[in-house]
Amino acid sequence: MKIAVIGTGYVGLSNAVLLAQHHEVVALDVIKEKVEMVNKKISPIVDRELEEYLKFKNLNLKATLEKEEAYRNATFVVVATPTNYDAKLNYFDTSTVDSVISDISKFCSGATVIIKSTIPVGYTEEQKEKHPNLKIIFSPEFLREGKALYDNLYPSRIVVGDHSKEAETFANLLLEGAIKKDVSILYTNSTEAEAVKLFSNTYLALRVAFFNELDTYAEIRGLDTKEIIEGVALDPRIGNHYNNPSFGYGGYCLPKDTKQLLANYKDVPQNIMTAIVDANRTRKDHIADMIISKNPKIVGIYRLVMKSDSDNFRQSSIQGVMKRIKAKGIQVIVFEPVLNDNEFFGSKVVKDFNYFIKKCDVIVSNRFYNELEVVKEKVYSRDIFKRD
Repeated sequence: MKIAVIGTGYVGLSNAVLLAQHHEVVALDVIKEKVEMVNKKISPIVDRELEEYLKFKNLNLKATLEKEEAYRNATFVVVATPTNYDAKLNYFDTSTVDSVISDISKFCSGATVIIKSTIPVGYTEEQKEKHPNLKIIFSPEFLREGKALYDNLYPSRIVVGDHSKEAETFANLLLEGAIKKDVSILYTNSTEAEAVKLFSNTYLALRVAFFNELDTYAEIRGLDTKEIIEGVALDPRIGNHYNNPSFGYGGYCLPKDTKQLLANYKDVPQNIMTAIVDANRTRKDHIADMIISKNPKIVGIYRLVMKSDSDNFRQSSIQGVMKRIKAKGIQVIVFEPVLNDNEFFGSKVVKDFNYFIKKCDVIVSNRFYNELEVVKEKVYSRDIFKRD
């Protein structure tokens, strides 16, 4: 069958490649350079599996800038456009998804719409009322930056927010493209599926915040964070995973999803959801205070990206730390190979690593990289386990 995928970010491109193993897939994007790269079998995203599959696999995949080409005769349309949290509206900005669904209604009203973008609880039902001619289903995506295709090839679970034949067909399409076949598939109502996405990410943020606050306590009290976490992690109910301290949770999903879920709690009693959002702000305050206490003249930010196998630094926690340091009048310079610009929010971007490490009094790195070993006495990082 023909499947249209709208958006070629982490979610869109990984789904497009997964489905193009067995079906005709046309990916629509508004950025010409990305479209050209995909058509040349080059991944516009740093992701090992995506890069390998595009280059070496026999995929029935084409990228285009033309809406009509993408939508024509599509059985399924997968919507994977970005939705950002709007602090003024206290709501996700779903304008890109709104626009795509309107286009689908215009170009291929017989298609089944699969929303993969993260949306507010209740959004799908609203769209169903606005577009009664469309079959609209929400299916949340659970993937990691830099591991987007891997997490689709080896899915932890598949959740589809509908109980229809179309929902079953789409779940089987995902399973068909996956390498792992023993996968739990859950069919829910659309609103419950939306809640699953937000609650899942907020729990992950809670776990990050918990171990970060454990680390803050240990750092201030002069205790060994690693020993405490290892002891806590021996409890099988807690486990030794997702417990490496950081400067805070960040990236595409956790900051905006936690705020959106909190917004959905209006008129619903809660304490934890507010605490999760506040904890991330407090952690960045603490990290900045510890750096400032060293009285540096120049602070170097080593990598803006969230982790080594990613090229994404949107909402990375280190940016919040950077802003707090600069607010104290301390000069900040940045070393980030994926940045082509000479400045980042008013801070000089340095390309020469040796110049960078000599110039800085303190080097701040969310994750400790091997190349920093030569100046480890200058490095401030809370990366205890040297992973994730």
